[in-house]
Amino acid sequence: MGQLFVEEKKVVVPGDVLAIGMDYLPAGGAFRDKDKVIASQVGVASVNERLIRVIPLAGNYVPQRGDVVVGKVSDMTYSSWFVDIGYAYEAVLSIKEATSDFVERGAELTDYFMIGDYMVAKLVNVTKSKAMDLSLRGPGLRKIQGGKIISVTPAKVPRIVGKGGSMINMIKDATGCNVIAGQNGRIWISGKDPDMERKATEALMLINDKAHTRGLTERVRAFLGLKGEENGVQ
Repeated sequence: MGQLFVEEKKVVVPGDVLAIGMDYLPAGGAFRDKDKVIASQVGVASVNERLIRVIPLAGNYVPQRGDVVVGKVSDMTYSSWFVDIGYAYEAVLSIKEATSDFVERGAELTDYFMIGDYMVAKLVNVTKSKAMDLSLRGPGLRKIQGGKIISVTPAKVPRIVGKGGSMINMIKDATGCNVIAGQNGRIWISGKDPDMERKATEALMLINDKAHTRGLTERVRAFLGLKGEENGVQ
C-alpha cells in the first residue's frame, strides 16, 4: 500500500515528498523518483484518486490546443484578425472560423469584428513555433458585447470555475450575472445591475487571492450572502 503525505489544497514547494508507493501517479507539477512522488514547483496539491498534481500559485499563460480563451482583436488583414490572448504571440482568427455566414470576396471584416473587440474563442491549433489558430465554431463561443473584463492569475482559473463549474455557477446564481472564465486568465462579467457586477468581480478576485487557502468555498458563500450548502460547491 502506498502512503499519501499531502492534504488536498496544501501549499507545497519543490522537493516536497507528496506520496510514497506505486499506488500514486504524478501528474502536472510533480514527478516520480523511484517510489516517491515529489513536487517540482510551488503550488497547491490536488489529489484525484491515484493522481497527484501541483497547481501553480502563479505563472504566465501557456496556450494549449482546446483552451477556451477571452481574446481582444489587436489587428486585422483582408481575411483574418490577430487576437491578443495574453501571450507573447498573437493568435489568428480566420473569416471561415469566425462565422458560418457566406462571406463574399472583399467583404468588410469590420462588420464582424473591429480592433478592440473582445471574443470568447477556442484554440484549435497550437504549433511548436507557437502559431495559434482560433475558432468561434462551438457552444458559447462568440463576440462579447457589454459587460466588463477582469484579469486573474491563469493558474487560478480551475479554482475559480470549481469542480463541474460549481464555484462559478454559485457566483452567477447569487449575482444574476453572466460570467465566462477564459483559461488565459481573462474573465467576462455581464449583469443588469452594476452593484451585482461589482459583487461578482469582488467574489472572483477573492478566489484569485485566496485560492490556496482552506475554507475558501465557505468564505465565498458568506461573501455572497448565501447560507447552507447551496449548489454542492466544492
